[in-house]
Amino acid sequence: TTPTTPAAAGATVAGEARMLIDGRLVEATGGAVYDNINPATEQVLGQTSDAAAVDLDAAIAAARRAFDESAWSTDRDLRRRCLQQLQQALEGEREALRAELVAEAGAPVAVTGIAQLDWPLADGLRAPLELMDSFPWERSLPDTHLMGTSHRAVWQEPVGVVAAIVPWNFPFEVTINKLGPALATGNTVVLKPAPDTPWNATRIGRLIAEQTDIPPGVVNVVPCSDNAVAGQLLVDPRVDMVSFTGSTGVGRLVVEKSAATMKRTLLELGGKSAMIVLDDADLAAVLPLAGFGACLHSGQGCALLTRVLLPRERYAEGVEILAGVIGALPYGDPTDPANLAGPLINARQRERVLGYIEAGRAQGARVVVGGGRPEHLPRGYYVQPTLLADVDNTMTVAREEIFGPVVCAIPFDGEDDAVRIANDSPYGLSGGVYSASVERGLGVARRIRTGSINVNGGMFYGSDGPYGGFKQSGLGRQGGLEGFASYTEAKTVGYVGA
Repeated sequence: TTPTTPAAAGATVAGEARMLIDGRLVEATGGAVYDNINPATEQVLGQTSDAAAVDLDAAIAAARRAFDESAWSTDRDLRRRCLQQLQQALEGEREALRAELVAEAGAPVAVTGIAQLDWPLADGLRAPLELMDSFPWERSLPDTHLMGTSHRAVWQEPVGVVAAIVPWNFPFEVTINKLGPALATGNTVVLKPAPDTPWNATRIGRLIAEQTDIPPGVVNVVPCSDNAVAGQLLVDPRVDMVSFTGSTGVGRLVVEKSAATMKRTLLELGGKSAMIVLDDADLAAVLPLAGFGACLHSGQGCALLTRVLLPRERYAEGVEILAGVIGALPYGDPTDPANLAGPLINARQRERVLGYIEAGRAQGARVVVGGGRPEHLPRGYYVQPTLLADVDNTMTVAREEIFGPVVCAIPFDGEDDAVRIANDSPYGLSGGVYSASVERGLGVARRIRTGSINVNGGMFYGSDGPYGGFKQSGLGRQGGLEGFASYTEAKTVGYVGA
């Protein structure tokens, strides 16, 4: 379906500026605010409350109190009813959420029809709600006869207070896929949105306060532009778990800072995923998927397949097809439904991506198409969709996550070499294999050390499936039974009596 399109780039979007703390929509201490910028126009959309340390402290205290003193952690029926209310409230403001995501994230409106909004809105709370009924909250173990006879059971209980830290690239999708399982399992949450994209989260906060029976303190939404202030979530002993999605570099910091209080961590981090195109694949049919997929939302996706591995004997043919696809990729104004790529999130990210392209040139990569800022888009944080050819897997552009519309074409010599190159990465988040033989494709997929993979374009996405990475792409899984269970603690009980 074609999503409703905001009227124009820079159209007025009425975002919610207030925070949600202890059930109340409040301004930051002293009325502190920061500007929310439209990355397509570089104009100020409006202001957002900017939490100070005292505000974050109040949010943590409220979450702790709600977990320890309310019925939220034990009343499954209450949780089910509240999540159903939240689902209904979100659906009622779907188009307002869409306009916000286009405006503050620079997300092409076409992408809001898939993973940016419509998919997680349909699935993000539904899957945890269904798991609430099927999850093994309690199970029996065989009796033990050590020191007499004891009955035994295992109870699954919520972890406690969860700090949910969200990135700017797919903010609503990540937020709802954290809130769903965290709340369904009985935890309370302090949600910190990315400073660049706060309004989708503050809108959720307002809906929780106004249209659900979620008790005060169960969900707190605290925008904050100061990482030093937000770092309190990592060290405060009242926080039991950190659920973080973002870069691997920041993920390491999360582990380091949270170690002092032994917090549980769920980390969904970066990727440098490989798309292996085997020698029997139909290049003309497959490679358009590679070009479009890697540059979707201007390459600002952790699971995008940005390393395209081509058989050396067909390498020139493959590069030519990729160049045609990437060179014709529609990009620009994110409110135009024809565009698949919009701006990067901010000026810093634009310069970072351009720096990677220059590093590629310096190390011997050939810029086939793109490679700079588009002349026809003087305003906005745009970078041309770019193809780098003759890339060696040791180059910086092949090893580090660029997070921009940049595709690296890498040749390989035979199936084993393709597997070697795909696995020769510090990351292991996603991947793809294309072959005329499904069996061959599945066989190669089994050899790739990555948390998710598609064969011939098969879709693995869904809140009912686990998502996460091997190696430096993360710890644990978001979604599915595995992700649901990660928000619980197991308690083993032994008892004597009938």
